[in-house]
Amino acid sequence: MGTDAQDSDDLRLFHTGEHACGYWPERVARDLVLDPRDPRLRQWYPHALGWGFRRSGDILYRPHCHGCHACVAVRIPVDRFVPDRSQRRCLARNARVEMRVQPARRTAEQLALYRRYLAARHAGGGMDGHGATEFDQFLVGSWSEGRFLELRDPGEHGPGRLLAVAVTDVADHALSAVYTFYEPELAGRGLGTLAILKQIEWARRERRRHVYLGYWIQGHPKMDYKRRFRPLEAFDGRSWRDLDAA
Repeated sequence: MGTDAQDSDDLRLFHTGEHACGYWPERVARDLVLDPRDPRLRQWYPHALGWGFRRSGDILYRPHCHGCHACVAVRIPVDRFVPDRSQRRCLARNARVEMRVQPARRTAEQLALYRRYLAARHAGGGMDGHGATEFDQFLVGSWSEGRFLELRDPGEHGPGRLLAVAVTDVADHALSAVYTFYEPELAGRGLGTLAILKQIEWARRERRRHVYLGYWIQGHPKMDYKRRFRPLEAFDGRSWRDLDAA
């Protein structure tokens, strides 16, 4: 992989061995990983997003599985996005929710919400035992420019009840949605959808061009929701195109 004019050293890529697929239990997966020891990862991150990579902790990876191309990197072009009827209802239903952009530093309140969410949504999946150390390793990282977008009910004297946290990376001209967790007992309020709509609002306010949503998987019950954010651009391995055209 080439570099920019300021650095003549190549950025190294590694191909992982096979491991269990996190989306289809009957499949195995492999990833391309940018050298995690490279001190320039923060510098390269905006470019890596444009190449279809995603951050997990300090790792920048892209699925590269033999015979499977189900994971498609997708992003929302902020200036062209218009919420549909269902998304407008979600905004109206949560009109009083307050949005706060916080530093990416774990609080006891956030950790408690994260653990409730994992217990309800990922029971038995390996993540439900996560504590403070795993929270920091997975969501904070050591080099990324991250923020915690908090969604709260209004409070009479100070911050109200914490409803959701959207872990969001800030990159050149873009935001990247890393992970969102929310109060599982309030799933009917559409807090996951609301978090993405608020990230789009944030990006628009700061004149950022895209919100990256990670990977879309057609037909997957936990990933297909991303297709509802239109227009949606998909990376075909060489360039970004509208998902329907790609």
